[in-house]
Amino acid sequence: MSPTLLRVALPVPLPDHFDYLPPEGVPAARCRPGCRVLVPFGRGERIGVIVALHDRCELDPERLKPARRLLDESPLLDPAHLDFLDWAAGYYHHWPGEVVAAALPARLRRRPDPLPVHLPGIALAVDPHKALEQVARAPRQRELVEALLEAPERALARGILKARFPGCTPVLRRLLEKGLVTERELAAEAVRFAPRPAPHPLNEEQATAVAEVAETLGRFGAFLLQGVTGSGKTEVYLQLVERVLARGETSLVLVPEISLTPQLQRRFAERLGGEVALLHSGLNDSERELAWQRVRQGLARVVLGTRSTVLYPVDRLGLVIVDEEHDPSFKQQEGFRYSARDLAVIRARRAGCPVVLGSATPSFESLRNVTLGRYRRLRLAQRAGGARPPRIELLDVRDQPLRAGLSQPLLEALGRTLEAGEQGMVFLNRRGFAPVLACYACGWVSDCPRCDARQTVHRGAGLLWCHHCGSQRPLPRHCPECSSPELHPLGQGTERLEQELGAAFPGVPLIRVDRDATARKGSLQRLLEQVQRPGPALLVGTQMLAKGHHFPRVTLVGILDADGGLFSADFRAPERMAQLLVQVAGRAGRGELPGRVLIQSRYPDHPLLQ
Repeated sequence: MSPTLLRVALPVPLPDHFDYLPPEGVPAARCRPGCRVLVPFGRGERIGVIVALHDRCELDPERLKPARRLLDESPLLDPAHLDFLDWAAGYYHHWPGEVVAAALPARLRRRPDPLPVHLPGIALAVDPHKALEQVARAPRQRELVEALLEAPERALARGILKARFPGCTPVLRRLLEKGLVTERELAAEAVRFAPRPAPHPLNEEQATAVAEVAETLGRFGAFLLQGVTGSGKTEVYLQLVERVLARGETSLVLVPEISLTPQLQRRFAERLGGEVALLHSGLNDSERELAWQRVRQGLARVVLGTRSTVLYPVDRLGLVIVDEEHDPSFKQQEGFRYSARDLAVIRARRAGCPVVLGSATPSFESLRNVTLGRYRRLRLAQRAGGARPPRIELLDVRDQPLRAGLSQPLLEALGRTLEAGEQGMVFLNRRGFAPVLACYACGWVSDCPRCDARQTVHRGAGLLWCHHCGSQRPLPRHCPECSSPELHPLGQGTERLEQELGAAFPGVPLIRVDRDATARKGSLQRLLEQVQRPGPALLVGTQMLAKGHHFPRVTLVGILDADGGLFSADFRAPERMAQLLVQVAGRAGRGELPGRVLIQSRYPDHPLLQ
């Protein structure tokens, strides 16, 4: 007897799938697992995914309802991927329908429209010589025009341009206003362009790492790539990805927060061209859906994305890479709670391909798996290009007056660095102006009205803002308890630090990098472009500065308040503090000039700082 019932996964908080009859007039054979269907549910309708066809049901057949409509003619998720999602739902004890829904872009979960067959693109609208003449004095516009000239039919998908040139939306707008380019819909198959060849010689350690992983292509193998900051892990990734591309397979590259690593975006896109698809929270729903479609259809053979990308369907998976595998951002903390790093390993095992976990500061779990023989460790102990590791010094600030958290030795070291025409960086992992507002008259403090945390002072936005639950209220001028004007911010954040450094070093370019300063799309890219300009400059920021950035002119890094993780109730706090300190210190001396790191502490004799 042929199967006549559809088992459908619905995004609802219930532990089971649901049985439906095929839509009227649609044979069951057309309703394949992985296709979406519109079904009646309760008093409304829901979009679900068929996970199986069968012919047995515990309910009376008369009570079964037919699905309203079959939404896809071909499956969006293949049986192997549905099985992976089912395993993940069971392992993490989450509702299976919600896990299946997480593998689809938002529009496909919410609207019963078919997948689009065209991608929005940009095409050159004038003679190439005329276009190049008009952008001769605009370097960013010229970059985009040259990319279009290299492409088939002198046209590229918007997603590819944004991958290769992060923050290019204003530049595209100016080219459209000048009439040099025009908007055009492109067939999905026509969005590629030849990558620029960019061979980079490998040192002995890098070559060994590439060779050992490449030997396992076509079968499962787990590797921990432990390399010091600046050791060239990205180049190892790129050369492995190129080998996978030569086999006609796809690489999945996971990063903690792609919006924080525009240099990695650009490097992959320049090296691999239209093969790269980006999937991250900075994309709108349409952009994410188009990238998802290219990956599913095998039109993009390199997938660069954040943690949710591990749930997406990938055609012919041949390699999985997890960069900064220690980062807690790989854990989803709301809704479907999962570890993207661990799912990446499972996914590679099921696909029969190698997985590479890269980090300068590996997690204890990964180190334990090396000890147990589950992972093979590959070491990169030298900085690429012959750069020397920075000199690290502890500053005892117990008996020293501090100016917004800055000691006099650190201020003097920053002054000498700037006088030499070099760049300095000051790290404080606390955004805002101050962590608390207090009344000196009655003792009131800015407790959050919604949770047990305290609201942070954000003077620029004029807000008290809880970083734990997100509640906000206007910054008061008088005490809410006693109406006294004696309100004072206590402690320091990056806003206050920026203000104090501006007063200490007037005229020096000051660049603050935190979530507040980079809230607008493309703002991080613009700030990092300022860092690349020659001349002295000061960078101030949070852990956003510690992830994946290459600052060749930064020779001094100052770390404030290094004691935060020494006495925390969180048993992982010392591990994460050590990881963050090493990552931040690794920003110094990555170019030709030697680097120096000054760590301020009131507990310089603590074992974790030795």
